[in-house]
Amino acid sequence: MQTEPARPPLGHREDIGGHHHIAVHRTENNGPSVVFLPGAGLVGLDYWNVHEHIASFASSLIYDRAGTGWSDDTVLPRTAEAVARELRQLLHATNASGPHLLVGHSLGAFYARRFAQLFPDEVAGLLLLDPGHEDILDHMPPEAAELNEQLKPDLDALPDLTDEQIEIARGQYRDIYSAWPDVLRDQLIDHHLTNWRTQLHEVVNLEGDVYNELRTGGALPDVPLTVLTAGGRNLYWAGFLTEEQMRRAHDGVTSLHTAMAASVPRGEHRILDGASHQYLHIEQRDAAATAVRDLLDRADGGPG
Repeated sequence: MQTEPARPPLGHREDIGGHHHIAVHRTENNGPSVVFLPGAGLVGLDYWNVHEHIASFASSLIYDRAGTGWSDDTVLPRTAEAVARELRQLLHATNASGPHLLVGHSLGAFYARRFAQLFPDEVAGLLLLDPGHEDILDHMPPEAAELNEQLKPDLDALPDLTDEQIEIARGQYRDIYSAWPDVLRDQLIDHHLTNWRTQLHEVVNLEGDVYNELRTGGALPDVPLTVLTAGGRNLYWAGFLTEEQMRRAHDGVTSLHTAMAASVPRGEHRILDGASHQYLHIEQRDAAATAVRDLLDRADGGPG
């Protein structure tokens, strides 16, 4: 259950109907709104660095979906359609100018694609940051699929973090969010240390309900799409896979992202060397911002 105070560190809580409140922060500029859809366990404030950087040339919106951050609590996990419809309610409630450029990271990429399937006329483009995909296991070595099953956690059996683990993590987070203003950084770190289980609960239905939704949801609209691949070493995999297995797994992800970009007429694939899955938008902020600008230019200019 979320234990955050009602007031978010940045922005406000928007009533999107039925006294259902979503934490949101917006900047206004010309053209389509850029909308960030966080990865599992992440919140809008995790993307503050890119959001602030692009505010000089584009309208931008960061938010916390229900059940995360400073938004109202809800039962997790959720369907991709529920998340997409909630986002649409938020965009309408805040009068965010559309069509929108959706920036989906990891789990958020599933939600961005589902939004595009459901509301194609409201999407100007898609930027997918190291996205997952329902066909991922078709591109991975067999041992990676086996490991995926073996490492699924028993959520009820996970112990709380120790004081020592919390202090170590706090120091690591301070380094990660070093560019954030102190007041935002401290509240964001406290949130992650308190609500770290949210990430695990959000993905419980990923390989079942969400995969099926995307498979049967129809084609994406003909809008510019860019897929950014985190090309750095996956430290989580390193604890379980050999170097050769890791190389093959990285190759599998790269081939999947290439196929995703090629699945639409105006798709493009870029690899961010050295970037990690969880924090590629922090480690390579400028590359992410450049991808946003390029997509906005392509959306305005039409095909090509």
